[in-house]
Amino acid sequence: MNQPLLDTSTTEAIDSTSNFIAASNDSLFINAEIINSLKAEIAGNALLSNNLWMMVATALMFIMHLGFATLESGLSRSKNTTNILFKNTIIPAMGILIFGLWGYNLMYPGSHFEGNFIGFSGFGIAAPEDSSYLGASNYTFWSFFLFQAMFAATATTIVSGAVAERIKIWSFILFSFLLVGIIYPIIGFWAWGGGFLQKMDIQFYDFAGSTVVHSVGGWSALAGVIVLGPRIGKYIDNRIIPLPGHSMPLATIGVFLLWFGWFGFNGGSVLSANPKLVSLVLVTTCLSASAGAIGALTTSFITTKTIDHSMVLNGILGGLVAITAGADKMNPSEAIIIGLTSGALVVLAVLLFDKLRIDDPVGAISVHLICGTFGTLAVGFMGDLAEIHGTKQLISQVIGIASTGLFVFPSTYLIFILIDKTIGLRVTAKEELEGLDIGIHGMRAYHIDNAK
Repeated sequence: MNQPLLDTSTTEAIDSTSNFIAASNDSLFINAEIINSLKAEIAGNALLSNNLWMMVATALMFIMHLGFATLESGLSRSKNTTNILFKNTIIPAMGILIFGLWGYNLMYPGSHFEGNFIGFSGFGIAAPEDSSYLGASNYTFWSFFLFQAMFAATATTIVSGAVAERIKIWSFILFSFLLVGIIYPIIGFWAWGGGFLQKMDIQFYDFAGSTVVHSVGGWSALAGVIVLGPRIGKYIDNRIIPLPGHSMPLATIGVFLLWFGWFGFNGGSVLSANPKLVSLVLVTTCLSASAGAIGALTTSFITTKTIDHSMVLNGILGGLVAITAGADKMNPSEAIIIGLTSGALVVLAVLLFDKLRIDDPVGAISVHLICGTFGTLAVGFMGDLAEIHGTKQLISQVIGIASTGLFVFPSTYLIFILIDKTIGLRVTAKEELEGLDIGIHGMRAYHIDNAK
């Protein structure tokens, strides 16, 4: 997301105070020092409130990692629960470190950098001396860094669910290292850090990352699933064999944690505590998620004649992913349309990928790639920007989506192939059948004590 110079509400408050004081000078002398003191106090209070909201949003995003962990483990078989939990524990830890060591400076090399495709301002993180880089009255450098680090870790978490139950743990860690350390920051630079997508005449718009975060994770997940192949027993002859997850309660808890965290994911992307805009974003986010549930429920019942709770859960996530690109540019009615469409797309995509023998245990590709792409496109044909720029905005959205896919999918596919040809990508058949908890971690997630 772009870094604003000054929050609109703060500017209006300062201007209003200045005008009042200037008018008062006609009848009463006021020392210039008092005027400057009042302005400084207003600016200080604005920084405090805006930065506080950024920190709260960051905390909400952090809890999303628990949501991913419980969702993915719930939709996987019990014999792989510890493995899923481990991956979703190590990802944020590793991701935050990598983003601090160099990822942030690869994604945000600074306003002085004139490149279009890649930039780098050195290793490590340190607040720049130029205070204008701190978002003026909106937030500190440190708040922005930590907020962005949560996004970086999320992109890799998306891949975890899609390749679940059959990938080697060290191979997955190596891939995650490359994704969060190189690929994600480059896409982030293109769209948010001053790269070519941000420099187009009609700027590619991705408010909180339907493409930058979710499609990057979705394209990577698709590449990984293709190289890995399906789980043993998933497809036999021309039949699709269900391999259901072991805990719908865990999966449901995970989705509600993610929905809760998304208020920070999207709400924090306003990059200030602007009351009008933050409120709108929270409303459109929540409406799209709710409509996603209804869209998935309806489509699932029509296509499969069942009330599939896992489809409804993914419909909620699909609505959240899709609205993320334009949550600040849509009105409530448009948010509902986006959510309903996304919920339907999730169900249809899951069924399509199964027919294509693309085995995604949690539906991550359907949720994050398909709905992320749709939500980004939606900015080009509905909402404020479509109304202002018309077809030109849609063209910019298509360019952003296409350039992301053309870079991320081949890159991650090649990485998976190289890993497979060197240290190996997939666990042995014995480990897969016994479960990765025992085969890799030497422990079970659940111990049932039958002793009386």
